[in-house]
Formats: sequence, structure tokens, C-alpha cells
Amino acid sequence: MSVNLETIKDHPLFSSLKTETLEDLARAALLKDFSTNTIFQMQDEPCEFVGFVRTGTAVIFRISSNGNEQIISVLTLGMHFNTVPAMDSDKNVRACIKAISPLSLLLIPVEDFRCLLQTHADLAYLILTDFARRLDHLVTLVDELSLHSVRGRLAQFLLNQAKKDPSSKPWTQDEIAAHLGTVRDVVGRTLRAFIKAGLVERKNGAIVILDRKGLEEEANL
Repeated sequence: MSVNLETIKDHPLFSSLKTETLEDLARAALLKDFSTNTIFQMQDEPCEFVGFVRTGTAVIFRISSNGNEQIISVLTLGMHFNTVPAMDSDKNVRACIKAISPLSLLLIPVEDFRCLLQTHADLAYLILTDFARRLDHLVTLVDELSLHSVRGRLAQFLLNQAKKDPSSKPWTQDEIAAHLGTVRDVVGRTLRAFIKAGLVERKNGAIVILDRKGLEEEANL
């Protein structure tokens, strides 16, 4: 489905761009929707599009040789993906992407995206700034995986989730395990230990923090 100029203007990432840039983005972009639990990209496939999230949520994850999943990041409104492989000569994507809610994307073909970066400095600067932010996120992820135990990572995950909208969909143990780079059984055992220690409790399918200070101590071990 083609995209009109208003759809581009409404995307929060593009709010600072010049009118000429917005018009060229609208000419290049396509609109595509995906249903919940649809995996619409597999790692190592050719990169054909750069995507920008309009509505909904998706997860970027990698699958190891033994089948374990590691969530790299969660995509929400205003975020984008495939900008790195789009700039690489082999143009293969680095990870899988799955919609975890109804999802609407703006898609720009790789060659059109490269041309837009070369001809519109405001768009190039915008993408470069976001590259810096994402690099910082990956450095933090490496630090967590290499320097902290699963127990500490789970404690920090629960603390981070408590800061978010309480009406958001609770994470399953499989999703938490993938996010932390471990397996479901380990997450389950650790949660049971936290419950036994009085740090958290289960309530209506959600995990509620009872002892924030104790959980913070676990996160810093």
C-alpha cells in the first residue's frame, strides 16, 4: 500500500525533517500490517527493506545453533530496524523479527533508503544519532550478559518493568528467558526463589514487587 504525506508527517521519528525530505520519504515508502505472533523476518535473509514502526510492538531476536533465543531489543512506536544491514554490502539481516501485537510498518526499499541518505542530510543525521543510541544499548546488553548472573539480570529486568505502564501486556517466562539470554526453566526457578524470599509475588498473572530494596541488592550482586 502506498503512503501519503500525512502518514509520514505523523511518524514521531520524522517530525524534525524538512518538507522536501518528508515528500521523498512518502514517495519511497510502503505501508504493511502484520498480525500478532507473525515472524516476518528471519536472520541471514537478504535485507530488502528498512522498517519504521507506526503502531504496535515487535521483538528483534537471534536464534543460536542450539535453538535458544536472545532478544536484542523491543520495537515500539517511532523505532526502526534494518538500517545497519541496509548499509552493508552483503545486505543480509542480522536477526529475526516477530510482531507481539498487531503491527503497522512503513517500509522503504534498501536502494531507495540509501539514495535518501545520500541526498538528505537531515535524514542521515537522524539515523546516525539513533545508531549512537543503539550502540550504547548493545554495550549495556554485553555488560549484563558477561558480568551479571541470571539472578541479577532477572532482578534488574523486574525493576525496569515496574517503571513501565502497568496496563501493558505481561511478559511470559519464555519471553523473559529470551530477553535475558537464558532458558525458561532457569527463569522459573529464579522467580520461585524470589517469591519464597518475599521479594515478589504473582498477582493476576503479573509479577508484583514486594521488596524493592531487596530486589535492587540482587540486581547489584
